[in-house]
Amino acid sequence: MTNKASQGQCPVMTTTAGNPIADNQNSQTAGPRGPVLMQDYQLIEKLAHQNRERIPERTVHAKGWGAHGTFTVTHDITRYTRAKLFSEIGKQTDIISRFSTVAGEAGAADAERDVRGFSLKFYTEEGNWDMVGNNTPVFFIRDPYKFPDFIHTQKRHPKTNLRSATAMWDYWSQSPEALHQVTILMSDRGIPKAPMFMNGYGSHTYSMINAQGERFWVKFHFKTQQGHKHFTDAESTAEIGRSRETYQEALYGTIEKGEFPQWKLYIQVMPELDAEKTPFNPFDLTKVWPHGDFPLIEVGVLELNRNPENYFQEIENAAYSPSNIVPGIGFSPDKVLQARIFSYADAHRYRLGTHYESLPVNRPKCPVHTYHKDGTMNFNPPSPNPDAYYEPNSFNGPKQDEGYSEPPLKISGDADRYNHREGNDDYSQVRALYNLFDAGQKDRLYQAMGGSMAGVPEAIVQRALGHLAKIDPSYAEGVGKVAGVAVPRMAAE
Repeated sequence: MTNKASQGQCPVMTTTAGNPIADNQNSQTAGPRGPVLMQDYQLIEKLAHQNRERIPERTVHAKGWGAHGTFTVTHDITRYTRAKLFSEIGKQTDIISRFSTVAGEAGAADAERDVRGFSLKFYTEEGNWDMVGNNTPVFFIRDPYKFPDFIHTQKRHPKTNLRSATAMWDYWSQSPEALHQVTILMSDRGIPKAPMFMNGYGSHTYSMINAQGERFWVKFHFKTQQGHKHFTDAESTAEIGRSRETYQEALYGTIEKGEFPQWKLYIQVMPELDAEKTPFNPFDLTKVWPHGDFPLIEVGVLELNRNPENYFQEIENAAYSPSNIVPGIGFSPDKVLQARIFSYADAHRYRLGTHYESLPVNRPKCPVHTYHKDGTMNFNPPSPNPDAYYEPNSFNGPKQDEGYSEPPLKISGDADRYNHREGNDDYSQVRALYNLFDAGQKDRLYQAMGGSMAGVPEAIVQRALGHLAKIDPSYAEGVGKVAGVAVPRMAAE
């Protein structure tokens, strides 16, 4: 048989085992009218593969958009970290990004009011560093025990299979720690026009460790260089009517035109022991660090400059986890971060398979040496030293290097289940944010928040307004007027 590909024409189609296919139009049957023969392995392979082409979508952040790019260091921060990706000005590191909505399923519209995920994978010479954050500096919870409960309120009602405003507001009205995030969500920045027009944040507190073994607490901020552009609810409704894929269209089209979006990376830095001196818990995911006390320090520029060749392989298979860190970047006592270190990688093992980090998009670009064995999708190359399949061994297998160890945390406490709402101020930072809004921004906040309460039982709305009144009486009055519910009389705290 002549392989036409050798003559400069199309390559010969094959099965997954490489067997040439003579006819891809007709199934093999006993006579022209059937029935189909079971020996038609080509038909069986084609149908069986189609049945398995879909994998479970992400439980949250199911709808996403992404691209490849580079990160370039522009300022020296080696006094804070020994991470090699920050080792010198001008150094570039390849990255892949994925942006996403939190609540929507894979087929949801892009321009819905929702928090946006902002995830980056840095392919460094010391392994992959995943910065897995959002477009907001805070989140709805401070204790990971509440994450499944919160997400249930954002998903579909088990009986109606519809989104439930009552569930959302019932939860939020009993969880004052969520007020900071809810205010941001309902503000003008609640519906970015496209991924290029929003900031990204690590949200959690992380740590950096320098060459001298000193630890610093840090916050990561990626500031959009395209400016902030957002939809109102009315504009969002019109945009969704035009297209449900507006983010994908905008991000893909912008990069294809050679207009590469950029973000500047800044960090906030706190010396390790200063965490004991702040009037708020610096590891609380519902709190920001005041910029006046912890000013932004410029680090570098993130640029997206290449679209994926295969969206599924490169963006949907991309698996981000806060557990992916490199020497010089570490964790903190942030309770929600601690839980995400487990849950994200565990979700990928379920969704993609045991060896999900062997997929090309997830595989580090530096050498990898582990003792993991077997399991689904183990397509790692054979070990050049097959006798070294356990540790310790006497056959020159990979060994630990204590030079990469981190200094012990200087913050500790007795193990217990501490009430995360007791003694916490969930109002003053929201009040400071609210007071930054001008009259127009406040009015749009009232409209968005009051509108989101449509159909919610009055007792739940009253409970929510009671919290808003503790932030500022005008906040509760403005939202209550739109919701058509009287405001309970409470003084601001």
